[in-house]
Amino acid sequence: MAEMDTSSGGGHKKGPGVKKPKKLSTRVDLTPMVDLGFLLITFFVFTTTMSKPTAMNMNEPKDDKPEDQMKVKESAVMTILLGKGDQVYYYNGNLTADNATEIFKSTNFKEIRQIILDKKRAVPDGDKSKSDLMYIIKADKESKFKNAIDILDEMQINKIPTGHYAEVDINDVEEMLIKKTEEANGIK
Repeated sequence: MAEMDTSSGGGHKKGPGVKKPKKLSTRVDLTPMVDLGFLLITFFVFTTTMSKPTAMNMNEPKDDKPEDQMKVKESAVMTILLGKGDQVYYYNGNLTADNATEIFKSTNFKEIRQIILDKKRAVPDGDKSKSDLMYIIKADKESKFKNAIDILDEMQINKIPTGHYAEVDINDVEEMLIKKTEEANGIK
């Protein structure tokens, strides 16, 4: 609050019985602002620790040592690559230079749901939580963020358990295959 002392007596006359006018004091009390600041800080710290994302659980890989990483059968792994122009590429198993032309396939978001379901049916799972089924999702630099969300939605729609899909960085061989496929199909 600002306080002003305005108790002067009217005119300014000089002489022996006239007192000097007092200087006006403008003192600002910042105590309420400090209190408000601490209340806001407390509120935001409390609410940010209490808020959790509720839309979707993300299963992101950790930077583990190779021996600590989860071992999965090669036949139970499907890698889904996201390219530009809403294109989706996929392959099953391990991609090498020898088998790249045979297993690297192209599709779109209309058909990927059925491909995911076909892979889910093809992999035997005695106990769903212990299944070897794994989907690896990799996005190209030119793919849209919307495509990454769409493919995660497909995982939820197809009831793929959270621990059975992960987003991973794309490697150079996969980037080259996407570029060559897009050039061959005329995707700009």
